[in-house]
Amino acid sequence: MDDVIERPSEPSAIPEVKDMKVGTIRAVLEAGWQDFRRAPAFGLFFSGFYVLGGLVLWGVFAARGEEWWLMPFILGFPLLAPFAAIGLYEVSRRLEAGESLVWREIIGCCIAQKDRQIPSIAVVILLLFMFWIFIAHTSFALFLGTKAFSGNTSPVDVLLSANGLAMLAFGSAVGGAFAAVLFSFTVVGLPLLLERDIDFITAIITSFKAVAANPASMAIWAAVISGLLFLGMLPGFLGLFIVLPVLGHASWHMYRQLTK
Repeated sequence: MDDVIERPSEPSAIPEVKDMKVGTIRAVLEAGWQDFRRAPAFGLFFSGFYVLGGLVLWGVFAARGEEWWLMPFILGFPLLAPFAAIGLYEVSRRLEAGESLVWREIIGCCIAQKDRQIPSIAVVILLLFMFWIFIAHTSFALFLGTKAFSGNTSPVDVLLSANGLAMLAFGSAVGGAFAAVLFSFTVVGLPLLLERDIDFITAIITSFKAVAANPASMAIWAAVISGLLFLGMLPGFLGLFIVLPVLGHASWHMYRQLTK
């Protein structure tokens, strides 16, 4: 689709990273909220895939009486959330540039990424997510055994036991490490790949540099993302209809704050 976005024939220049103040986080969240208000249909459309996916998973596990297996998927959700932001990045980019928001062109931009570098970084994200699920299942078996919820024992009683609390602590630490690594190479890497014609390794390195240059600010930003995603999933995943679009748009503005 030649009318979607014209890409340069030569590789783009690699942006420099810059320092960012902690106060900027509030500003990018406000900018994200404004973008969502200006183009709510796109936010609801892209977030809808994740809400539907969460409800389907809940239905499958509930039908099998294994609702507790939702926990590793919920804790691992921040690993997959960046996928939802690709289309939202494009919407924010167009709003920023004063370009029209045409469904065919925005969807076309997302589809066009299959011929660029984003699929390569997507493979890394999916591998990390699948490895996290494997670690979660393994830690469950090691700490609680394969028949932890049999008999009259409730899931809450098991999770609040000594072994259950140990498992939650271990899982949170490992999941946090996975999320931190992924956050470090997607916070700048994904929007950079959308906007510029560079390879995904360079994008990851640039993203790590941005995080390393702003450790405190990026730690707080990561905590804000995780906290809002968790809150968004509590009311039957429906809160993600608001949280995902706002964070997606805000992430584009964060990318602008971190690069020059």
